[in-house]
Amino acid sequence: MSTRLAARVRELEHLFRRIEATRMAGLGLTHPLLAVAAVGFAPEPVGGAAGVLVTPWFMNLVWLPDDEPCERMADEVPAAMPLATGASRSRRIGPETIEFLGAHEAGFGAFETCSLFSPMFEFTDQAAALATAEAVMQLLRPGPAQATGAPPAAAERFGQAIEKLRAAPFDPLGEPAPARRAFLLGRRAA
Repeated sequence: MSTRLAARVRELEHLFRRIEATRMAGLGLTHPLLAVAAVGFAPEPVGGAAGVLVTPWFMNLVWLPDDEPCERMADEVPAAMPLATGASRSRRIGPETIEFLGAHEAGFGAFETCSLFSPMFEFTDQAAALATAEAVMQLLRPGPAQATGAPPAAAERFGQAIEKLRAAPFDPLGEPAPARRAFLLGRRAA
């Protein structure tokens, strides 16, 4: 990772630590055993850089635009430009085409996100969240052995684990989840 990209990733982590301490404080949507961490950020062939951002309330695939002008063919320039907030775009990350949404934070600038998990209560601890983020990046950036098309056993297990997590959400209190209206009004499930 270049020095500039490493600094940008540190800025991203700092931004989301600040969001955790301010906007997310007291909302009850954060997992108390998780912390903000950036995983696997690396430059993409068509510009920008991608990696996974783990926070106590979400895990997103994040694309950061290049902040320095670079020489590219004219047809590649739009893909390297950041999106407007709320706009969407498909990006190729490794073998996958992924839909990203534009975002912007004052003092940081534009970036794009694709939600992987939210909320994060299905993860037992930081190690489990980081292992999942690393597995996502391994699937999106296959090594030479994986590029042949046959997924390794670890990738298959990861896919099965993701399906299990999505099928049976973690409930730390052992209670049924409240309906959205009940949650927003502070009522418990009956």
